[in-house]
Amino acid sequence: MAKPMMCVILVAALILPSAVARAEGKWEVTPASQEASALGLKWLAKNQGKEGNWDSKDLGLVSVGALAFLSAGHTPETGKYRENVRRALDYVLLNAKPSGLLNITGNRRDMYNHGLSTFVLTQAYGMSNDKRVGLALKKAIKVIVNTQCQDGGWDYIAKRQDRGHDLSIAVMQAKALRGAMDIGVHIPGQSVKSAIKSVQGYYRATSSTADKEAERHGWRHEKAKFPGRFTYNGGNSTTAMAAAGAVCLQEYGRYDDFRIFRSIQAVMGDIGQRMQVKPGHVPFDAYTMYYVSQALYQVGGKQWRVGYPKIRDALVKSQNRESGTGPRDELTYGSWAGGRIGGKPGLLWGTSVAVFSLNIPNRYLPILQQGKLGLGTKTVKAPSPRAEGKTVAGRNPGVEIRRPVTISNGRTERR
Repeated sequence: MAKPMMCVILVAALILPSAVARAEGKWEVTPASQEASALGLKWLAKNQGKEGNWDSKDLGLVSVGALAFLSAGHTPETGKYRENVRRALDYVLLNAKPSGLLNITGNRRDMYNHGLSTFVLTQAYGMSNDKRVGLALKKAIKVIVNTQCQDGGWDYIAKRQDRGHDLSIAVMQAKALRGAMDIGVHIPGQSVKSAIKSVQGYYRATSSTADKEAERHGWRHEKAKFPGRFTYNGGNSTTAMAAAGAVCLQEYGRYDDFRIFRSIQAVMGDIGQRMQVKPGHVPFDAYTMYYVSQALYQVGGKQWRVGYPKIRDALVKSQNRESGTGPRDELTYGSWAGGRIGGKPGLLWGTSVAVFSLNIPNRYLPILQQGKLGLGTKTVKAPSPRAEGKTVAGRNPGVEIRRPVTISNGRTERR
């Protein structure tokens, strides 16, 4: 693959949160979910260190802490927790490497932390006008484009190789690239097309018995005839990867890909059969919840209306509400453990994801306000949901799309 040319133009997209939540109604946000979010934010603010982190040098974890505040409408300049947002972002920016890489732990965390942190910076930049964030993004996006592997995926280590490692790394970059395009960053169209092909390669059929869905939807691909879901690397699938694959294709503009529908079918089944509610812990685990909540929102429709209240109520029910005077009670009250990570960093991870998921209906983040992305030989302008009065691909029906970005004939255009 030839080394892509990168022209990055950063534009301040000021999408400022209003004082009133933008949820569609009580079926999306409840008094209990608002209270749970408020307690989670209080825990994050109280337990943040002076440097802006939470006893962790992991830039991905610190970034998701900032994301929690941003998702609730707090920016570095506005809101009750503006100082907490600023300190978290400062920690990430001050620890960026000269190359733009956002990782200061082992190199096996390079593209995981980098992709997650870059995505959060796109959201922060879209909600503020911080020039430091803009400069960091310029370098960070170049890192993602320049480390893309020959097959369109990414490896854990920030180095271009023949093949990407797995879907869990690819989805981090997909979120970052889409977040960047939404605020006016130009991404080479070929990079996106290669990434789409790589993501599609992680999809596998889960049954050899065809059903009627392909006929009902008019799908012509042979694989569309059978139930299936996205996998980690072509083998066994998890709920997280089933959701992550759907998120990837949505972020890359492949809204009608049959793989999204099939994988979301599997996710909906897992919500009903595999999601456990354990006091003090994020249902499923934080990593899974992070992608499940986004996937449902992106698809919208019945899946969002049916699936989201289930995960929302599970989050509310599972929040740590143990009261007392002991040091452990002081540490955990209002938090969620995320799983896979222990101590305060694990509580940071779980609480941040829980707060983020509970605030998706408020649609404060730019990524939740986006319109459709045109791909292929046609240039498709992102519509304005405010003008049309309808939801686009599950996104917010009440927020105007700012500086829509399209991809056409291997290059990007800002309309």
